[in-house]
Amino acid sequence: MSDEHPTIDDADLGVFTRATTELSDGSVLTHDWYGGSLTHRDSTIELMLEGASVEESRARLPRLRAVISDLDAIQRRASDAVVTSFSQDEPEQHELDDAASDLALEAIEAASDGTIVLHLTDTCGTHFPEGYWPAAHLADDDTITNVTVES
Repeated sequence: MSDEHPTIDDADLGVFTRATTELSDGSVLTHDWYGGSLTHRDSTIELMLEGASVEESRARLPRLRAVISDLDAIQRRASDAVVTSFSQDEPEQHELDDAASDLALEAIEAASDGTIVLHLTDTCGTHFPEGYWPAAHLADDDTITNVTVES
């Protein structure tokens, strides 16, 4: 912890630190977000709070806590939305169920515009090519507003 980049301590979600990347020349790139993690069902989920300052990032905590409190239901809606978005026809129930177990939640990003982005990973490698992962974007009411594929 430094005076320039103090940590954010949250009683429910733990400690968040300013995200940095050390470059090959030894210089350090400081990002406009804080990172933490959460253990959920034997998995570690990366948590990201976007914001250029501690105050901006801390302001995202209530929304992130709300998502975490209903995480299983939200994660299922996200995986269902991913399958539906990339299906030519209405997906069958077994396809939704398979994807729900295959698409693991890897990270939750609380963006500065209030959007929550759930970054999923394809644990079996059959839904998305290597190096690509789906992301579901949530509105304030936790409805899925967009599904994207990132790399």
